[in-house]
Amino acid sequence: MPKPKVIIIGGGWAGCAAALTAKKAGAEVSIFERTDMLLGLGNVGGIMRNNGRYTAAEESILLGANELFQLCDKYSRHKGIDFPGHKHANLYDVTSIEPNVKKILEDIGVQIYLQHRIIDVVKNNSKITAIILEDESIIEGDVFIETTGSTGPMGNCLKYGNGCAMCILRCPSFGPRVSLTHKAGIDDILGQRANGSFGAFSGSCKLNKDSLSQDIIDELNEKGVVIIPVPKEEINMDKLNVKVCQQYALKDFAENLILLDTGHAKLMAPFYPLDKLREFKGLENARFEDPYAGGIGNSVRYLSIAPRNNSMKVSGLENLLCGGEKAGLFVGHTEAIVTGSLAGHNSVRILLGMPLLELPRNLASGDIIAYANKEILKEEGLKRRYTFAGGDYFERMKKMDLYSTDTEELKSKVERLNLLNIYNERLL
Repeated sequence: MPKPKVIIIGGGWAGCAAALTAKKAGAEVSIFERTDMLLGLGNVGGIMRNNGRYTAAEESILLGANELFQLCDKYSRHKGIDFPGHKHANLYDVTSIEPNVKKILEDIGVQIYLQHRIIDVVKNNSKITAIILEDESIIEGDVFIETTGSTGPMGNCLKYGNGCAMCILRCPSFGPRVSLTHKAGIDDILGQRANGSFGAFSGSCKLNKDSLSQDIIDELNEKGVVIIPVPKEEINMDKLNVKVCQQYALKDFAENLILLDTGHAKLMAPFYPLDKLREFKGLENARFEDPYAGGIGNSVRYLSIAPRNNSMKVSGLENLLCGGEKAGLFVGHTEAIVTGSLAGHNSVRILLGMPLLELPRNLASGDIIAYANKEILKEEGLKRRYTFAGGDYFERMKKMDLYSTDTEELKSKVERLNLLNIYNERLL
């Protein structure tokens, strides 16, 4: 008898995490990704374990979703570094992480279909029965997980941003992202900026490290971070409001250029005029690596969020779950892995008619999922972003005593909750 099929649409961090937990729970798992690489924005991200993300990473490892966090640790260029507003960060190498994630998935038996863009669904009442590819072929499945993110299509970056910035997602080449929840008749939720306009710019750019001066390259390689003061007349606090990454919307990020070594030189600004950038000592020959138009803009995100419950099941559909930015106004790879891992595990519970797992709120991972879901119902909540790394939610973590870097303390908590290695349990 064939194994039930779990189909994941979108191969970013959330989709990869969902694939691992669904496979370990016993399903046949396929990922369909529209571009030629997995990880999506993870190919230009690079920051892990900063602030409360350390807690969330350790919680996931204890729950059994260990593979991706341990891989990021393994491929970190720098470990335990501090930069303004952030402590004990790891910076993984964005130039080597993706092939190694792909290998982990292939080794466990996940089927990966790159350059396969999904454009529609087949639905029977409140149940999805199949997905439709761009070439009109139909793929049937039993449970579906949407992790398509919230960036693109190009029209959104044109309407709500400064045009297509030619980012790593490469919509002109691989086709635009399609919201499957919308195709299934579910109204998506749109995030807002402080002024009420929709969407938000991605929070950083990547510079080609070789285009920088040797002094800056050496300091990046040695310390992982370079901080360059911005002349007082050039400081613009207003630009912090356009960033998706509110954990970096601190005055330090307006008063300084902050570069992080992720293989590229990660510039912690959504965009920066190239002529102004080249006025800084050591940046005279600076060149953007991602997005290519980082001098005028960046990708726009948070325009396609699915209504869901705290088990990651999409409201109004029996067999669709979601993770990552599709699941809420979440920021970051850790947040994507946390939500994707839960969605993957629960996909098999749906197949078996079991009660769906909700992570308890005395874990940071469970609290952020529930808290963000409640806040998104408020108008002001649509203007916030939810991340373990900073902003309002990290303050909440500290207030609720959810932030910890004590792995033994966290292990005792997960054991008391009877959740140790739950994602490693084979259910089928």
